Amino acid sequence: MSTSADIATDWLEGLSPEPGATKPDPILVADDVHRHYGGVVAVDVDHIEVQRHSITALIGPNGAGKTTFFNVMTAFDQPQSGNWRFNGDSMRGVKPYRMASRGMVRTFQLTKSLAKMTVIENMRLGAKNQIGERWYTGLMPFMWRSQEQAITERAEELLGRFNLAHMRDEYAGSLSGGQRKLLEMARALMTDPKLIMLDEPMAGVNPALKQVINSHIRELRDDGMTVLFVEHDMDMVHDISDWVVVMAEGRVIAEGRPDDIAANPAVIDAYLGAHQGQSLLEEGEIDDGFGEALDAGLTLEGGVIAGDDQPFIFADRKDGARQSTEDEDER
Repeated sequence: MSTSADIATDWLEGLSPEPGATKPDPILVADDVHRHYGGVVAVDVDHIEVQRHSITALIGPNGAGKTTFFNVMTAFDQPQSGNWRFNGDSMRGVKPYRMASRGMVRTFQLTKSLAKMTVIENMRLGAKNQIGERWYTGLMPFMWRSQEQAITERAEELLGRFNLAHMRDEYAGSLSGGQRKLLEMARALMTDPKLIMLDEPMAGVNPALKQVINSHIRELRDDGMTVLFVEHDMDMVHDISDWVVVMAEGRVIAEGRPDDIAANPAVIDAYLGAHQGQSLLEEGEIDDGFGEALDAGLTLEGGVIAGDDQPFIFADRKDGARQSTEDEDER
């Protein structure tokens, strides 16, 4: 681990595990970020900070707002309100490509490789400030040839690092799902980022490749970068994270070290529900006639709906005779 990563880890060790915890040297700070779609609140974040030179995991149940938060931070979606700063500079209203040029890049849940271009061509596209991209200099190869050679050498170095060198001249569309994840991560590094945001890097990846991606993420931190990633694989989160932020229903409900989060009641409730460890058949938990039916020794038969006049059909445990909740009411 690099010296900067060691320092960041030591700083995080002494922090109080609470939502919105202030970090000693944050690279990304967001305040009062709110995004809703009609009446559905997707993101409602009061305050969040991401420590520089650390690996921070953003976790939460499906629909918690994690990817929407990523989209807002990287300008792929616009919030109704809020401000966020990267390296001290406001990012509100900044275009995604300008964010990338400043060192804030991301990957996606569904990989965005250009299928009809080769792997090396995909990599070259990731480099910034290319002279040949301008139409007037593009007509004069002598102006950009040496830069393109340097870009190609950097791309080949990264392909070797991510075990994709043998796929250099293959079309990106021919890669497996796991290889596309690696390609997208490698291409993001072509921008020389300071903060790399990975959206579910382990989704759809086999266990062997998960370990490879784990090691690559650690290397990013050790090389002086900051990593913020969304993930559902709790083993991975616990294995590589320095700090964990938990979202539920658009809000940050917990922060802390992985061990702190694993024992946090609010996190357990968000993932497992308020009735975790309790029987759903306790008094007061079942309404609309189901409790009485169960007390009478009846069971719901396959969720069958017999019609408007007989909405719920039960089968007696003993003799299999059928009886509906409406029949019970008539009696």
